[in-house]
Amino acid sequence: MPRTTFTREEIQSFAQLSPFELKDKFIQIAQAAQADKPGQKEKSQTQMLNAGRGNPNWVATGPREAFYALGYFSLAESRRVWTADNLGGMPELAGSAARFDTFVRRHPDLPGIELLQNCVEYAVERFGFDKDAFVHELTDSTIGDNYPVPDRILAHTEQIVRGYVHDEMFDKRPPAGNLSLFATEGGTAAMCYIFDSLMKNGILKKGDKIALMVPVFTPYIEIPELDTYEFEVVHVHASLFAETGVREWRYPEEEVAKLADPSVKLVCVVNPSNPPSLALSQRVTDQITSIVATQNPNLLLVTDDVYGTFVEGFRSLAADLPRNTLLVYSYSKHYGCTGHRLGVIGLADDNVIDEMIANLPQPEKDRLSKRYGTLTLEPERIRFIDRLVADSRQVALNHTAGLSLPQQVQMALFSLFDMLEEGQAYKRKIRAIVRQRLDLLLEGAQMKIADDPKRAGYYIELDLLAEAERVHGKDFAAFLEKNYEPVDPLFRLAEQTSVVLLNGGGFDGPEWSVRVSLANLDDLDYLKIGHHLRAIFNDYAEEWKTSRA
Repeated sequence: MPRTTFTREEIQSFAQLSPFELKDKFIQIAQAAQADKPGQKEKSQTQMLNAGRGNPNWVATGPREAFYALGYFSLAESRRVWTADNLGGMPELAGSAARFDTFVRRHPDLPGIELLQNCVEYAVERFGFDKDAFVHELTDSTIGDNYPVPDRILAHTEQIVRGYVHDEMFDKRPPAGNLSLFATEGGTAAMCYIFDSLMKNGILKKGDKIALMVPVFTPYIEIPELDTYEFEVVHVHASLFAETGVREWRYPEEEVAKLADPSVKLVCVVNPSNPPSLALSQRVTDQITSIVATQNPNLLLVTDDVYGTFVEGFRSLAADLPRNTLLVYSYSKHYGCTGHRLGVIGLADDNVIDEMIANLPQPEKDRLSKRYGTLTLEPERIRFIDRLVADSRQVALNHTAGLSLPQQVQMALFSLFDMLEEGQAYKRKIRAIVRQRLDLLLEGAQMKIADDPKRAGYYIELDLLAEAERVHGKDFAAFLEKNYEPVDPLFRLAEQTSVVLLNGGGFDGPEWSVRVSLANLDDLDYLKIGHHLRAIFNDYAEEWKTSRA
């Protein structure tokens, strides 16, 4: 294949973009290249393989169907109170459980009704709910006729989601004490709220030192650089190799030791990682736990555990370091519901953030009392988890804060589905899907990765420079570095094969690495992507051999 038509200077300029903005450029390149072929535009566009974004191409149908069945019951409850053409009333609490049971018996053929019934019965049994109160919360929230009360998260929904977190994020071994939750508009909103409230409450200050465990999801790199924060960032690199040319994507002891510096106020980690897609090893978890216990007791951790369900026996840092950790979870990837915007922040009731706020200098306390003074006569007693809620609505709109109630109902049904055998079977299925796609990609690319039982496999990051050294030696790797920009292979892929991948360097990974999402294309597409990637790699090898000759 020929070289890309873009000059090295043009490639250098585009490489300054965020990986997700650069992805859009690759899509444009791929589409333009296909459009240049007369009569091929429609056919070729269907062949464009965009593995640049992690939106999965599967959806969990069962819990959605249960939600729609609940919608019919909720409307029946509304019309029971008040019926006038298209006008209904607010569902009533008294007797709602008995009416639900009657509705289930009368509509056995309604899609989703059986799963809905199983979810309700399981919740009542496991969490000891009053059935009238629980069914009323479901129906009234599905109708969406009230503001969220409590605004942080609905009472029954919080218990259900906490149970889900205990099962899936804590490996059914939760730490002692209560975990409070805040339902958010996806993990994206959770990230924004956390950084904002830590600043608003004086826990973090502009210019403070924070750490990132890299490679990491790009917004964690870009947010600290904003003029709002201008944090000094320490990078903890996953730089171990399994063998020459084969990265482990693991953190050496000396890298993790950077967190022992008491001037490091906070560390952000995506666990399992994005893009390498590996859960933290027990060795690293133990080292961080030891650092907090002995050297940096006020170190705050933000752990983004969205891919945790893809690893057998996954256990979050929030389970081992509950007092120091803000947990972020999103339902988007597991359930194929990125459009629903379902996320949650978890914080143990016994936590160092509330202690740090209580120990602030008096002028800072006075400032915060004024900030939150309209919410209560004792603003100093507002917990950080509730300050997050208030700050999410600029405090003044706290009375209308909270995630949309139908969204919270769907979140509860997703969680309950997971607790049933049907949900566990679904989990095994989606894990198998990404593993199969990873195997096909590697088969096509003829590349080797480290065997790791903690691999989620939702993404894969492949280091082309390491592969160059593994296959042809250091001279070939040096040739690539001297003659090409690290993103040159991605321009070639887009222009010559209509394959769109992201640059691993944009995630603070090795500059010559590429990130492949294993979630959003058909299985055999990954075999094709692997073949194209190997062909591009071989082209570089031929150019190197020619230059030597």
